[in-house]
Amino acid sequence: MSTIQNLQSFDPFADATKGDDLLPAGTEDYIHIRIQQRNGRKTLTTVQGIADDYDKKKLVKAFKKKFACNGTVIEHPEYGEVIQLQGDQRKNICQFLLECGRDTFCKVQLLNEEQRDTGDKEMARDTPYLSRDCQNTLPECFHLELPLLLHKLEGEMFTVLTRQPCEQAGLKVLSRTPAIIALVVLFLSIVVLMAITLIQTHQKEVLFPGPKYGIVLDAGSSRTTIYVYQWPAEKANNTGVVSQSFKCNVKGSGISNYAENPQDAPKAFEDCMQKVKGHIPVSLHGSTCVYLGATAGMRLLRLQNETAANEVLESIENYFKSQPFDFRDAQIISGQEEGIYGWITANYLMGNFLEKSLWHMWVHPSGKETTGALDLGGASTQISFAAEEKVGLNTSDIMKVTLYGYEYTLYTHSFQCYGRNEAEKRFLATLLQDYTTETTLTNPCYPQNYITTFTEAQVFGSLCTEDLRPERYNPNNTITFEGTGDPSLCREKVASLFNFSACHDHEACSFDGVYQPRVKGSFVAFAGFYYTANAFNLSGSFSLHAFNLSTWNFCSKNWNQLPLLLPQFDEQYARSYCFSAHYIYHLLVSGYKFTEESWPQIHFKKEVGNSSIAWSLGYMLSLTNQIPAESPLIRLPIKPSAFVGTLAFFAAVALLCLTYLVYLCVLSRNQRRSQHALDNMVDSE
Repeated sequence: MSTIQNLQSFDPFADATKGDDLLPAGTEDYIHIRIQQRNGRKTLTTVQGIADDYDKKKLVKAFKKKFACNGTVIEHPEYGEVIQLQGDQRKNICQFLLECGRDTFCKVQLLNEEQRDTGDKEMARDTPYLSRDCQNTLPECFHLELPLLLHKLEGEMFTVLTRQPCEQAGLKVLSRTPAIIALVVLFLSIVVLMAITLIQTHQKEVLFPGPKYGIVLDAGSSRTTIYVYQWPAEKANNTGVVSQSFKCNVKGSGISNYAENPQDAPKAFEDCMQKVKGHIPVSLHGSTCVYLGATAGMRLLRLQNETAANEVLESIENYFKSQPFDFRDAQIISGQEEGIYGWITANYLMGNFLEKSLWHMWVHPSGKETTGALDLGGASTQISFAAEEKVGLNTSDIMKVTLYGYEYTLYTHSFQCYGRNEAEKRFLATLLQDYTTETTLTNPCYPQNYITTFTEAQVFGSLCTEDLRPERYNPNNTITFEGTGDPSLCREKVASLFNFSACHDHEACSFDGVYQPRVKGSFVAFAGFYYTANAFNLSGSFSLHAFNLSTWNFCSKNWNQLPLLLPQFDEQYARSYCFSAHYIYHLLVSGYKFTEESWPQIHFKKEVGNSSIAWSLGYMLSLTNQIPAESPLIRLPIKPSAFVGTLAFFAAVALLCLTYLVYLCVLSRNQRRSQHALDNMVDSE
């Protein structure tokens, strides 16, 4: 109270020119700022009473920056070193003092002229007083406690004056140093978090389980082919991304020809199986599954002699159980399954199920249409294509297929006895029916000057031709056929193999009264379709006119000319290419209803890339739905426990720093609000 009482007895509004002796006793703890008006707006300000231990030159810099004026330190005879400021800082200094008063969080008493003149002591008791308004009458001398001024400068300039503690003035100041430290620590924590996360994710070593292998034996009517497929142990939507890695054609005929000696069937596999063992790593032999699928030849044998068919399969099973592989099954697949698997193969190889994205990931192609499949085997032929959703499911030829996470509605039908070999036997049988008393017959589909002999058993021994056997059938009798090379008559005779009248002019019918939706879109024709077109130097897509022209040209040649036309000459196939061409024409045009316009949509292919187009690949793809996937092993650069601990520690540090910074921001905002409230109070007074 002594300081305040001394202030009360001191008249700060006296004439400033009377000198420094006006300073009352007991004001040594105050800093004295004297403002003297000079030459209009220019003022001379003297700051005295600053403690000796302060660096006054730094304080001058602070004043000069704060008030935008000139300043210097001079030696006063009585008060020692004082600071003189000169410039247009009159209003700036006044505003600065008001701000200092607000920071005390005390009521600021502003004296009007009447109170000043009357010296209202009660009004000023225990209350520091400051200027009322910088725009009105400006007193020429102010007194302010030293800590308040030093604190204000410290808050503005950070490090100009720091030796005087703010708490002595009852102040709580937000220092920027802790905030800066918190920001640095927060930044470093985030950097460390990002660094260890990037190291853990981008420098990890993925150890995939390696490829898995599968073996499929395509036991057809004319021969057996062994395919080796492989796929990554991890799978896309539960279906393996399968590729063909090896293929071997088994010597000899199909397994259905071993009906009389079933124990001899496995012997034909030995050469190919030795090659397969060398192709697959020994360490994977035990986990490599083996499947045998027998097609139309065995289907016919089962219908004709089920016991013989079972004995052939049993003999093969016993052989593969003695091999180092995991033998799973040997079965006779249905014609419908063969058609579906062929369709799966064609679309898989054409990229209609999966394709590589820009990120080298397998994805489902957007908006891509599927491709129909046409398969011509030795004993049967299949047609399969995606049917429209509106097609009813009341027929057994419409099926739902799920592959790679997508469901497809398919039409598929298999025509038994309409394979190329069985169809030719039926054709020869019809020729014999026309000439029952002859032993030498003409065949318009064989080349000119070609003569061959068959036994009746070779023609009529099949289930497909037994209904056409003559009354005096003798399996040992021989029949001689002489080719005439007549393409027109050949086409006419081949048409008799199909019962087109059974459709009764119905559009949704192929032949023999079999339901079939209208074909649409693209098709892949493989197996016998491809081999016949390839013999005519046709491949890929071509017009129906080009096919007919090549057929007529080939069928008009004599036998001696054929070796020059065919890149690989084999009598068994060379003599039958003309028949096959006319047969394919009636099957596709008269039966499946391909037209001159839609024929170019058929693509005659043997393989895509290094994979053969065969039902066996589709069979393997379907089977991989049932083979469990293996997860890849991941070797991380940082042990999981250390990674989690480090991550948690720096995350906690970052969270604490962030929380502290938020606290400082809220506290600073509250102080600004308090100052704003005081501003409004001062303005209202």
